[in-house]
Amino acid sequence: MTRVVHVVRSDGFAGVEGFIARLAAEQARAGHQVSVIGGEVSRMRGALGPTVPHTPDETVLGVVRSLLALPQPPDVLNVHMTAAELAATVAAALRRWGARPAVVATCHFAGRRGSGSRAFGPLVAAVARHRVVAQIAVSRFVAAEVGGESDVVHTGVPNRAMPDGPRDRTVLVVQRLEPEKRTTDALRVFAESGVAHRGWRLQVAGDGVDRGAVVSLAAELGIAASTDLLGRRDDVPTLMSQAGILLAPTPREGLGLAVVEAMAAGLPILAAGSGGHLETVGSIPEGQLYTDLTDAAERLGALADDEGGRAAYGAALWAAQREKFTLARQAAATEAVYRRALEARS
Repeated sequence: MTRVVHVVRSDGFAGVEGFIARLAAEQARAGHQVSVIGGEVSRMRGALGPTVPHTPDETVLGVVRSLLALPQPPDVLNVHMTAAELAATVAAALRRWGARPAVVATCHFAGRRGSGSRAFGPLVAAVARHRVVAQIAVSRFVAAEVGGESDVVHTGVPNRAMPDGPRDRTVLVVQRLEPEKRTTDALRVFAESGVAHRGWRLQVAGDGVDRGAVVSLAAELGIAASTDLLGRRDDVPTLMSQAGILLAPTPREGLGLAVVEAMAAGLPILAAGSGGHLETVGSIPEGQLYTDLTDAAERLGALADDEGGRAAYGAALWAAQREKFTLARQAAATEAVYRRALEARS
């Protein structure tokens, strides 16, 4: 049994927090002693279940305090994002643990540590990296971008039964409405494809600063009447069971959790042909990856008109998820990294 503490400096619950919750719960099922620091209380605790303790913290100082208050030192501190790395470094300097925990950093995004702050980013990154003995990247794309040596461990999701029955004529987008996610590209592709005139609707599940831009562009493109802004949703698995196509427009997606979840739902996916999508959708010969928005519109129109082709494609994605993107596979690969980190620590 390994004592593991996952750490994220966050009061939200999005892709990273969901990643932590699923992995922590799977590790607990495998017999490890696991706890989590950070993440929005109700959603994190609901996802973790009753066997994984959770401490909410949204500041670096708060995370440091929680680490210092741990009743016994963990074997592994699995830190997620630079702020958590910084907190672990500070806590390790302040607390004299009998056995120093192995600090393992999981990199979720394609960018170097501290790249969000020009003024303090390099300094913070240097301090944060000081205690890290092993680094996990969620994709080969992320590993190539973050710097340093990484073990690539693809994100897993729970296996699902293939949904039966007809799917709706909806194109689904699931992501935060932030500039880097390029939600407006999805609107342009939907409009150019002409599928709205053939009875298809665009559904956008998510929220963020780009919501106003999305509303304005839908009106400008003449697709407002065919576009549903669903906001942040807790029933994404149900949406994916019902939708006809998932459109994933982010060109620099680290891996794309929504894409992997769509694969588990047998949902046909049209994705930007770059970033982590090359390792998910691109892991099968049938993968629908576009090069530009015109190519995307043509591919979307063809998918919309081919019900049998969509079904076969969705089944191929479903099978690929069960082979390559399971929680058990992710947990086993992560445990192997932990073992090497513990050996390196000693």
